[in-house]
Amino acid sequence: MEKIPDQLGYLILTEDGAVLESGGELENDERVATIITDLISLSNSIDPVAFGPDEKFKKITITYDDHWFIICISNKKIYVVKRNIPTSSSESIAVNV
Repeated sequence: MEKIPDQLGYLILTEDGAVLESGGELENDERVATIITDLISLSNSIDPVAFGPDEKFKKITITYDDHWFIICISNKKIYVVKRNIPTSSSESIAVNV
């Protein structure tokens, strides 16, 4: 997980939200783990008529101004990575007129 570019932190959780591994800004962050598991529970209960009863998400991305969270499930584990959003050189140049 530490080899992911622009990574600020990560969590690996059990399906019920217990922290198995963590690092960076998310080290042992039980609050974020609870929010993520609640979000997954909510996403799994979205209208089954619209999405089908067996249709589950593949990836959830939550985007903020300067970072994002990427969430996915694999092998009955929840993987969460907090990544920095790199600014392009054109965005970081301010011109005052």
